Amino acid sequence: MTYAIGLPRVILVTHRNVQSQLFSDYIAKHLDCTVTTVAAGDLSDTVLWPMGHADPGDSQVILIDADHTSDDEMRSLQDQVSTRPDVQLAVINLQHDDHAIQVLSFLHLRGIFYRQDSLEIISKGIGCLSGGGLWMPRRIMTRLIEFFRRQQLNSYRPANGLTQRELEILGLIGAGASNQQIATELFVSEHTVKSHIYNIFKKLKVNNRLQASNWAREHLGAPPPGRPSDRLGTRNTLESRT
Repeated sequence: MTYAIGLPRVILVTHRNVQSQLFSDYIAKHLDCTVTTVAAGDLSDTVLWPMGHADPGDSQVILIDADHTSDDEMRSLQDQVSTRPDVQLAVINLQHDDHAIQVLSFLHLRGIFYRQDSLEIISKGIGCLSGGGLWMPRRIMTRLIEFFRRQQLNSYRPANGLTQRELEILGLIGAGASNQQIATELFVSEHTVKSHIYNIFKKLKVNNRLQASNWAREHLGAPPPGRPSDRLGTRNTLESRT
């Protein structure tokens, strides 16, 4: 296989159809690059540049279509390229800011594109990513900065009287863990977990797990969590848009 090193390279992860073909043709023409369209389960080493083949400054941009890729498939794609510094991961067709934040909670993204973004904006963003930069809306960057600031502050002070163990359980609740999963993770009995949850609800003045998760998101800056198994299973240039 021949690789056009030195030119931007885009891998579009989506369903093959007329719309995706028109999109690929536009990007290829306007960026003078190669665009390869693959399904989420078909990304392989034969599609990516071989490790060490590209020059240090060359990048491959993987665009994941949120309309046609599940969260689990996105996680799998990230696992495939986690050791590839030459790969820039981005998601297109995000619905709104909250959707973007939700995806950012479990993916290490370099770029974000919304469903309403024009082809011109997407082309400009891909060009930025291929040069090793970031492409995210300014308002998303602001929210992320504020989240990390709140997280840093909260690490030095108790939250609403919650103990460290209660905060830990609150985080697992936010990740969707059951009482049994929490007990297994923390090496305690389910009865102990239930007691802690009762105290959490009482201190936060909430009635259920959803309200507790929403409280944590609002007051502790916790982003929307990924699936429970992510928590329980295993122990530049910035371009901004208004």
